[in-house]
Amino acid sequence: MAKKFDVKALNSIFEDVLEKMESSKQDIFVISEKSRQSYEDMKDELEDVRTNITRVIKTGDSLEEKTRAARRRLAEVSQSFNSFSESQVRQAYEQANELQVQLSVNRSEEKQYRQKRDRLQRRLQALLQTIERAEHLVNRLNITINYLGSDHHEIGEAVDSVKLKQDYSLRIIEAQEEERKRLSREIHDGPAQMMANVLLRSDLIERTYREKGPEPAFKEISSLKEMVRDALTEVRRIIYDLRPMALDDLGLVPTLKKYLETIEDYNQGTRLLFHTSGKEVRLPGNYETSIFRLVQEAVSNAIRHGKASSIEVKVEWLKDHVTLVVKDNGSGFDQSIVKNQSFGLIGMKERIDLVDGDFYINSSLGNGTVLMFQIPLKTDG
Repeated sequence: MAKKFDVKALNSIFEDVLEKMESSKQDIFVISEKSRQSYEDMKDELEDVRTNITRVIKTGDSLEEKTRAARRRLAEVSQSFNSFSESQVRQAYEQANELQVQLSVNRSEEKQYRQKRDRLQRRLQALLQTIERAEHLVNRLNITINYLGSDHHEIGEAVDSVKLKQDYSLRIIEAQEEERKRLSREIHDGPAQMMANVLLRSDLIERTYREKGPEPAFKEISSLKEMVRDALTEVRRIIYDLRPMALDDLGLVPTLKKYLETIEDYNQGTRLLFHTSGKEVRLPGNYETSIFRLVQEAVSNAIRHGKASSIEVKVEWLKDHVTLVVKDNGSGFDQSIVKNQSFGLIGMKERIDLVDGDFYINSSLGNGTVLMFQIPLKTDG
């Protein structure tokens, strides 16, 4: 007789594995952060070495010119030995010899700096690879931990789940991790770098004030204000991409209009048109968010995958439902091949089901794509 399957014991093993994976993820994260700090410190050191190389080369060029002049002087003294005193001869010889020694030391110093620069560049490359591998490992661990930890506490439920649902769940988690990674890089490369520059510029203003007085310092402050303003704009853009606050304050239509204008600004060469008809009504927050995300995903796909140069978004408010149409002139796709394999389209279908709506697609290769969403009206009132 077969032994009864011990689900609790297996769940305990799962939890232990997840705990160890989480601990390993933290260790890798610490390694990544330390490597990143070493990378930044080494970049500064490399910049100093490059500055020193430039300085040594300039000094060497000057010494070489002086050495050539001293040699000419020594040759002149040697050819007309009787015309110069003993002290003049000795001085010409000692000067030429001293400059030659200085030039030799200079060339040795330049060689050492160049070797140090090459070592630093190799170490920077190795550190960068370590950071990238660590990020990749953390990303994969996050995906695995989230997948094993979410909705899979009971093994019986996991066994009974359908393979398509498993694949879709994995892809959702992977997309979330990629979005977190993208957002992290956007903040690091955008506002974080800008604020670091603001800090450096504030130090410069202090030094300028001490050395040159208030007027040049005030000019630097004006420049600093522009940097802070740019940083604020970038932060607002990132927040807007996450969730536009205007959606709660102004409603769907103004938010969509503003979003499409922003996308057009960030994608030069792509024209976005927006039309609305009928009387707009306020919908429950989850409905308005779902509609906004549907348009956002459709426009993003048209630009990223369809390479569209023209995108038209229409919103029609009717008595009992709202209709949205997103039409583009992009490359299109074969519906029989892509429809059941596209993560974006599956996501749209899942989202439209949450608001009891309908979703229609019309696309073919080379003829662009038309997406239509119909959502029943359920007002807050």
